[in-house]
Amino acid sequence: MSENPKYNNNPKQDSAKYLQKKAAFAKILTIYGRKPVTEALEQNTIAPYRLHLADSNKPAGLINTMIEQAKDKGADVLYHSRAALSRISKNSKQDQGVALDIQCQGFQTLSEFEHHLPEHFDIIAVDAVTNPQNLGMIIRSVCASPCTALLLPEQGCAKLDALVIKASAGALFKANIIRCPDLNDAIERLQNSGAQAFALAGGGEYTLQNLPLTGRNIYVLGNETHGVSAQIIKTCQHTLGIPMANDVESLNVSIAGSLVAFHRLYRTP
Repeated sequence: MSENPKYNNNPKQDSAKYLQKKAAFAKILTIYGRKPVTEALEQNTIAPYRLHLADSNKPAGLINTMIEQAKDKGADVLYHSRAALSRISKNSKQDQGVALDIQCQGFQTLSEFEHHLPEHFDIIAVDAVTNPQNLGMIIRSVCASPCTALLLPEQGCAKLDALVIKASAGALFKANIIRCPDLNDAIERLQNSGAQAFALAGGGEYTLQNLPLTGRNIYVLGNETHGVSAQIIKTCQHTLGIPMANDVESLNVSIAGSLVAFHRLYRTP
């Protein structure tokens, strides 16, 4: 999923109509493949928008069931050439001639979030988290936690595909996710609105016990191998460390993300 039309880094120049169109598009998540689409259509909590089918699909029980379920939920059913469908799914090798647009009300653009900026927020941001299982588990933790949202750049992280959906246990469809083209730019924009940014790093100046409980806060999780990038660390005002015993150097990023997401619930006096 990506923002379209092309993102404008100066939201003040965007017209109200343009922003409205971007915000509506940002809520659409496209999944593909017969099993993921079938499972999604079977969930009562999911709001399908459009079912896309390749016109080369042979009539079959599974395809007919998809069509019936999509229509019963008020979704449009559209037919495309195989080439056109591959442009929608962006994965011609695995889409199996099927794609589904889902309306995720928790998805929004950074511009939309800025237009309704809360006085206090805790945001988890991900910097080049490339493992789909890790990203899915982070999404699940953020969705279940008191955090406001997950800040997810369009480039550099794992794609929101069937593997992420499975790892999130379906939380992806109801999570609050802010999409941005560039993480560094997004952090700087939120800092201009008074946010503090904390990069997760060994030996950080802050720990989970002394993080702020009010204000606007961003907590950045890094790549599975290299951690938070040097540029993002430079942009952030602070670093955040998780003390560990027995000479363990680091935690899996999804575990670290869970600890950060729930930190305010388990603060000791």
